[in-house]
Formats: sequence, C-alpha cells, structure tokens
Amino acid sequence: MGQREPQSGTHSYPSLAKPYLVFVGDVTDPLDAKTATGFVHWRRDWCAGQLRLSADAVDVGLPEMSVVEARERGIATLLVGVSPLGGGLSPRWVSTMVEALEAGMDIVSGLHQRFSAQPEIAQATAASTARVHELRHPAGPFPLGTPRRRTGKRCLTVGSDCCVGKMFTALSLDRALTARGVASRFCATGQTGMMIAENGLCVDGIASDFISGSLELIAPDAPEDCWQIVEGQGSLFHPSFAGLTLGIVHGAQPDTMVFCHIAGETAIVDFPTVALPPIEECLQRYVEAARLINPAARFVGVSANTSKLAGAERERYLGDLEARLGLPCADPVATSVAPIVDALLQVREAAQAPDPVPISG
Repeated sequence: MGQREPQSGTHSYPSLAKPYLVFVGDVTDPLDAKTATGFVHWRRDWCAGQLRLSADAVDVGLPEMSVVEARERGIATLLVGVSPLGGGLSPRWVSTMVEALEAGMDIVSGLHQRFSAQPEIAQATAASTARVHELRHPAGPFPLGTPRRRTGKRCLTVGSDCCVGKMFTALSLDRALTARGVASRFCATGQTGMMIAENGLCVDGIASDFISGSLELIAPDAPEDCWQIVEGQGSLFHPSFAGLTLGIVHGAQPDTMVFCHIAGETAIVDFPTVALPPIEECLQRYVEAARLINPAARFVGVSANTSKLAGAERERYLGDLEARLGLPCADPVATSVAPIVDALLQVREAAQAPDPVPISG
C-alpha cells in the first residue's frame, strides 16, 4: 500500500467517527491535559473512554479503555488530549499511536510535532486505512491581513496570560447568546476549540505574516445581527506568545473584548520573574492594539477564574474589580457570564455614547 500523508487541519474540519477514545497518556500536570479536560467538559457525549498509560495520570472522568477494548466497542477515532508546552510528541506515546493505527483507528492530534516525522507512526499510517489528522499544521495558503472592515459583530476573548480561560469564556458567551435567541458563532483559533466546534484554524501553526489574515477566514463577513465570538490565544504580556496574540487582536477586528484572568496571579506562570501589569494597564494595552484596526473597540467585561477563592472571597473580589474597572466581572464557572452578555448586547448603543472610563474603551 502506498505512502499517504497525514491530513492537515484547515477551517474545513475533517469528518471523524464518534464517539472518541481520549488519549491522556502519562501526563500528571492538568495543564498538559487541558485539551482532554476542555473537550470532555464541552463534548462529554462525544467521548466513550479515556486511555491512560499510568495510574497517576490526569483523570478526566471517563471509563478506562485500551485500544483493543475501544475497537471491540466499534470506536474508530483516538483524540490526542495532551498538549504539553511546546507541543512535542513523547517517545512514550508512540507505541499507542502505532497500535491505534494498526487497529484501523483515525487519530486527531493538536500537537506541534508532526506524526509523519516519526518513522514508526509514518510506517503504520502507510500500512493502514486510517488517517492522522494534524490540526496544528493547517493547510494554506492564507491571506495577508487588511484593514478592510468586515461586516457583522465580533467579540474577542483576551487574557493576562496563557491558560486563563479564554476558550472557556468564549464558549460560555456563545452558549449564553444562543440561549437568548441571538445569532452567535464560536470561532476556534486553537486545537481544543477546533475539536469542540469542528471548525476553525490553529493559528499558532501559521507563519506570523499571515496570522491576522487567517482571522479573516475564521471570522469572515457576517450578518450585522450575528455575533462571532473569537477565541483568543496567548497574551500580550507573555514573552513567548505576545506576537501570536497581537496578530489575533488585529485580525479579529473586535468590536468588543472580554478580559480573562486568574484571581490572585501576579506573574506569568511560565516565567515567574515576569510580573503582570495591573489589570487597568492590561486593558489599556489591549484597547490600544485593537483600535489600530477598529477605532470603536472596547471592553465589555472581565471573566475571572476565582477557583482559588472561597465563596465570600469570590464575591468580594468580583465586586471590588467591578468597582475599580466600571465593567461587569464574572466567573463563568462559579457565577454566570450573563452580566457580560448584557453589556455585549448593549454595544450598539454604547458605540454612540462617550467612553464610560478610559480603560473600557
């Protein structure tokens, strides 16, 4: 059988058989399993089981299942639910990937490292009817970004750091808008969001010249009564990923933004010596960047992860933040994004009014 190249991820998502076997491997850090945990939270009905290689690996609450057991149940897709810093493929995982391909299971991966560059996996792919779908290697070509204003309304989630809830907040906003009968669409810019929405592009796999242009494909012209909720990536304040974030801010052309933050965090998690600016300054920097393309860009709320705070502390923290910023502040898990949605839906009136406070745009 001839060699077949793994399929690259584009905004046309591959057709995959459900339910999935979710691969967690041997990762013990919940951040390294964020793809699995995020996918299971939003698409639990698409998940049949989890495949863990050690008892101390992150448990995402699915039935334990091997490749053999999955095939016996008719499961035909293995979803790689790990996303370590740098997106590498651990040598310890290769034999499981080969076993899945030999069993005829498709694999969907969001890792940066190409499976096709791993000889054992490439050989197994060539000998199998199954495919490896590599979402972090989107197929081009992609356009250059332009200042042309696109139709429709866009809301972008941005953050103080990575892993602060930008995807979760965007999905929560989309769900809440839909529940109110408002036309809305979640626009995925990362591998987990793509797996959940079955569309989008992994923007961090696109050459920097074309990041802003790729957002014109992800969040294109739309009806004026439709909100496109764009998932942010990285942070303007992260030494490694600020360039990615800036490209998304420019390409998304946001009318509104929601700032995401973990309560109590004062430094970049990956670089503890890099202090975070005060939230007021963070908001101002994002507004300045966004207004290069959309002069009307403004914040409509703050989404705070308050999981480290007790109930009374949470209420006090959110209340104090609201008073400081003049914006609705909510925890999408512990409270509700409803106040932020209220502000979002008032944006047409707000666009014609004076800025309430400088930082909110």
